[in-house]
Amino acid sequence: MSIIVNKSSISESFKTNPIPTTQILPLDLHNLLSLPDSHTWPTSPVQPPPPSATIPVVDLGRPPHAVASAVRKASDEWGVFQVTNHGIPTTLLREAEFEARRLFALPAEEKLAVVRSPDGIDGYGLARISRFFAKQMWYEGFTIMGSPVRHASHLWPNDYANFWYVVIMGFNYINN
Repeated sequence: MSIIVNKSSISESFKTNPIPTTQILPLDLHNLLSLPDSHTWPTSPVQPPPPSATIPVVDLGRPPHAVASAVRKASDEWGVFQVTNHGIPTTLLREAEFEARRLFALPAEEKLAVVRSPDGIDGYGLARISRFFAKQMWYEGFTIMGSPVRHASHLWPNDYANFWYVVIMGFNYINN
């Protein structure tokens, strides 16, 4: 299974539907004295899963229609799922987690060097879907389209090679 993304068609869509600048930057949770109303979600009753329940597993080794059905069912019922038989080595997954932690551990002002533009695809910022919610998400993200070098070299001018390598290797596994 491969994912093919036409960057130019996505770019055009984002240019005609830019994100309001107030919805690009994540909240700096490390420097807050109190939680602003924009991030205070209403309390809702949470139903815990039954003790015997397990997170759904989507096996990419199954036929495409079965994978699609499993993704749909897991998304509808749980909103989350585990993927197996994706072919990505565990060592690469661990390296990707390390690099993601390294990126998000940077001070907010350093991450702002690669902030996503209102009509852009890639860079640091909130998920584009966040504008469809009444309250802001407690989330920060980093989207990569194409080469990660441009952003990584701004974040770590002298130490971006491993980040670049891990991202490229991940792309290679996903697309092959």
